Amino acid sequence: MSSAPKETPPATLELGVVGNGTVAALIDPRGRIVWSCLPTFDADASFCSLLSPKAEGGDWSIELLGLARSEQHYDTNTAVLITRLYDRHGGAIEITDFAPRYRTRGRLFHPVMLVRRVRPIEGSPRVRIWLRPLCRYGAEPASTTSGSNHLRYRLADTTLRLTSDVPVPMIERALPFSLDRPAHFVFGPDETLGESPADFVALALKRTREYWLDWVRYLSIPYEWQDAVIRAAITLKLCQYEATGAIVAALTTSIPEAPGSARNWDYRYCWLRDAAFTVRALNRLGATRTMENYIRYVFNLVAASGDEEEVGPVFGIAFERELPERIEPQLTGYRGMGPVRVGNDAWCQRQNDVYGSVVLASAQLFFDRRIEHRGDARAFERLERMGRLAVRMAEEPDAGLWEFRGRAAVHTYSAAMCWAACDRLAHIATELGLDERACHWHNHAVCLRESILARGWNERLGHFVDAYGGEHLDASLLLLADIGFIDPMDPRFVATVDAVGRVLGRGDYLFRYIAPDDFGMPETSFTICTFWYIEALAATGRRERARTMFEGMLARRNALGLLSEDLAPASGEHWGNFPQTYSMVGLIQAAMRLSRRWEDAL
Repeated sequence: MSSAPKETPPATLELGVVGNGTVAALIDPRGRIVWSCLPTFDADASFCSLLSPKAEGGDWSIELLGLARSEQHYDTNTAVLITRLYDRHGGAIEITDFAPRYRTRGRLFHPVMLVRRVRPIEGSPRVRIWLRPLCRYGAEPASTTSGSNHLRYRLADTTLRLTSDVPVPMIERALPFSLDRPAHFVFGPDETLGESPADFVALALKRTREYWLDWVRYLSIPYEWQDAVIRAAITLKLCQYEATGAIVAALTTSIPEAPGSARNWDYRYCWLRDAAFTVRALNRLGATRTMENYIRYVFNLVAASGDEEEVGPVFGIAFERELPERIEPQLTGYRGMGPVRVGNDAWCQRQNDVYGSVVLASAQLFFDRRIEHRGDARAFERLERMGRLAVRMAEEPDAGLWEFRGRAAVHTYSAAMCWAACDRLAHIATELGLDERACHWHNHAVCLRESILARGWNERLGHFVDAYGGEHLDASLLLLADIGFIDPMDPRFVATVDAVGRVLGRGDYLFRYIAPDDFGMPETSFTICTFWYIEALAATGRRERARTMFEGMLARRNALGLLSEDLAPASGEHWGNFPQTYSMVGLIQAAMRLSRRWEDAL
């Protein structure tokens, strides 16, 4: 085999994502697949060069010899990524990346498959193919065997086959060759491809484009910032695991929240809170099927547990209830900033806002007449379990939505979300004509609201606080109006918004909190919190300031319109796991609130 490329570009979050609801891949500006877990979002990272493996490889590169520059964009309104590479001698190639997703034979086709097409577009380019998956989180190379037109890779959790019209030795030995015609690569199930790679790729690309164009066509997007919202919506859709309906918080693990901070966490799981935010954002765009699939996932979780058993905050995409955390030493981390964690010990925390999260995510199911299988009395009975737990746990100490590992308190936001569970159950019961249940849940909501208003408010400071009896602020207080707990023009909420901006703001960015936690003082802003602040400004009558901040946040997206979890206030550099559903949700919701209405604009 040829020696490895001499110039390995530094790790970056200037990445694009392709996927199909079964698998996903992150691709850097040179067209290198640097992260992909196969055969599912939470499986072994076969392509893991993003996290600096000690072993050589962990990427899939189409190397253009003599590379001079690159450019990248998405095919409009799709999850198809186009990368163009230019060499120093007038040659250029175009790489098309996608994961097939389309309807055929009455079913949705979304296999464990990554597809690449490479074609010459200028001059006489020479290329080399580096397909180097690793096993057990970078511990060793995948073993391979070859056939006449394919290579078989035995990965840690599956065996996949590469079928190509490039001669096998060129790929197996990474030999350079002149690209004088399109080359096609299908990395998928260990099965014989029933047609030529060129024919399969052409048809799969056509149908995948048509699927995404059709999906986007039915989104109810705002008049302004349409491209940004569409890209965010597609990215959220790529984070739902089609087989179960679970929605992962991000596609990566252990991208540090700040340089060298060791705030490195595995986000490849389904947080009920994060998923609820995603569902509500897509509901606002009219993409309700995501909600239907997610509710199926939640009801499966509920059915597998006892009636009075507390519900955890995070689960595996295949309903795993325990996600024990470990460190993978063969990966040195993003830019060498370990540790790399697999699993997340948040699974054993108490986070009481989850009950409200589930009910809020489900509520539209009972009211939206476009939905074929609407919520009924039986579905309501399942949700009532969330309400009973909300009443019981509302004013019990928990780790809060920021998942503090070293302390517990009765967090104001957690209590308010338990109120939201009761409030929405009352509305749902009224819709279903269940008057006695409506009265039951309304009474619980009234009592709980009175308690929160008394105990979550600090009279001396003149604003709501993060926890009962506390004196600190956290950005989740900005959501009290959004969930309907308090009117946005109520002086108490306005004062809280002002205090949050004053204390947690750093220029045009917002921290989630500034009090020291288990890892010291936070160093980066939390992107969704900035969007929450933007929404709160608009809700309290400061629309122009909100629009200015929103435009600034749009400018901080990466070149492909994506966002990670955190931003460094001084540089605007992205940190934290990627792409972060929270952040894309914040973008959508802020755009929906701030945009001019279609009827006013046309």
